[in-house]
Amino acid sequence: MADYHDCEWGVPVHDDRLLFEFLTLEGAQAGLSWSTILKKRQNYRDAFKQFDPKKVAKYDDAKQAELMLNPGIVRNRLKISSTIDNAKAFLVVQAEFGSFDKYIWSFVDGKPLQNARQSMSDVPASTPESDAMSKDLKRRGFRFVGTTICYAFMQAVGMVNDHLVTCHCYSAVKR
Repeated sequence: MADYHDCEWGVPVHDDRLLFEFLTLEGAQAGLSWSTILKKRQNYRDAFKQFDPKKVAKYDDAKQAELMLNPGIVRNRLKISSTIDNAKAFLVVQAEFGSFDKYIWSFVDGKPLQNARQSMSDVPASTPESDAMSKDLKRRGFRFVGTTICYAFMQAVGMVNDHLVTCHCYSAVKR
């Protein structure tokens, strides 16, 4: 967890494949702990072809059934099918905007929102930006993208800097 926090969490991500990975993992985490998902991260990468949305979008019923037997991932039928549906929607967004990155970062005008959180109690579960993102993603056919999931995604991919001001990562991410 410390390595993830220190090296990944909150660092701006602009790679479409990695954005799809984070969106998928945040949805898989719903109702579970993030540490559970991090422990299964490599299994998810293996099961979902390194999060290549073109490959995942082609998964059929037989592949979904196979994934339901995979103990290395969360075996929730809705979460698995949403990953496949989200891959299809992801490709449509890429085609429309040129990249998923361009689309998703538009919710923060292309640059990270710099917060100055003093304590964990200052960190909200959602914001107007995550509300707007959630609403638009759902309109485009994405699932498991509620506002709380979207805000966690925004934090993870560096769209918002929610490191506490006392955290050693705060200034580095702010730069």
